[in-house]
Amino acid sequence: MFFNRFIIDGDGNINVKKIAKIIYKELGQKDKLFAEVVITSEDEIRELNKTKRNIDKVTDVLSFPTLDNIRGKVLYARDYPFSCDGKYLAIGSVAICAEQAKRQAEEFGHSAEREYTYLTVHGLLHLFGYDHMIDEDKLQMRAIEKRVLKKLGLGDDD
Repeated sequence: MFFNRFIIDGDGNINVKKIAKIIYKELGQKDKLFAEVVITSEDEIRELNKTKRNIDKVTDVLSFPTLDNIRGKVLYARDYPFSCDGKYLAIGSVAICAEQAKRQAEEFGHSAEREYTYLTVHGLLHLFGYDHMIDEDKLQMRAIEKRVLKKLGLGDDD
C-alpha cells in the first residue's frame, strides 16, 4: 500500500509501510492505494480539530478520508476515478500529534513506538470507513486493530 518509516526521537521508528501492508491484507484490498500519515504539533492538531470538527482542543489522531461508505469494501481505482491519479487510489490523510502520543504512551505504560503504531493503525482504519461512534462499530474496529497489532508483534500478550 504506501509509505515507509518515520522516526520517533529517542523511541525508535515506525515502519508505516509494514503497518499499511498488514491492514491492506487484513481488509482484503487488491488495488494500489495511497494514504498520507503526518506527525503534527499540538498547535497544528488543535487548529485542524477546530477547523474541521469545530472542537477547540488537542487530540491524538485525526483522519480525513477521501471516500465515503467504503467500510468492508474492496476498493478498486476504476470505481473512484475522481480520487485516482492513474496509479494509486487516494484514500485520505492521517494526522498524529507527537506530544499527545507521547503523553498517552506514558499514561498507558507502553512505548511511544507502540502508541504511534496504534494511532497509525487507528487512523488508517478510519480512512477505510471504520468508526467507533456506536458500540457495534467500535467492537468491529477494535477487533481489526487487535488483529493488526498482534501481527505487528504488539498484541495484548506482547
